[in-house]
Amino acid sequence: MPRLIVKEWHSLMPGDWEQEDLAVVLIELLSPPVTRSLPEAWQGQYTRERAGAWIEERDQEGTTLLAISITDRKPIGLMILFESDKDGAEPLEIRLGYLLAERAWGKGYAAEMVEGLVRWSRTQESISGVTAGVERENSSSRNVLEKNHFQLVPPSASGDPGGDTGELIYHLQVR
Repeated sequence: MPRLIVKEWHSLMPGDWEQEDLAVVLIELLSPPVTRSLPEAWQGQYTRERAGAWIEERDQEGTTLLAISITDRKPIGLMILFESDKDGAEPLEIRLGYLLAERAWGKGYAAEMVEGLVRWSRTQESISGVTAGVERENSSSRNVLEKNHFQLVPPSASGDPGGDTGELIYHLQVR
């Protein structure tokens, strides 16, 4: 039984969630422990202004989904989707990023979010695959991807010949 509502963050309806201010939600979600393994520009404390700018940046880059717990209507995570094919050809490769609030860690929400994305991707003829990067030391995220049948891409195939970036690339072919 699904425990989450996952929708594009601007399409949420008032009954979907308790806190309807994205900036306030992001201040809670993007805590230093959550952002520790994310890009350096995403790390540190968030104010309303910084959260607002972060929302605008994500809106320009791709599609952001907000995951909300069905039981308490509180946001617990984000999924950020980018089209990784630059030449406009279809089918598209989607690049996935996701994060969870500290209070949601270790409860299976990330696996549920990624499983839902995989299920949805397989219904979209315009999507051929999903790629996700994960910090080498983040065994929890690696497990989430592997549980959802993503395959580790060898470093030379991922454009990192020496494997020195600290990021592992996983891919799931859906078509």
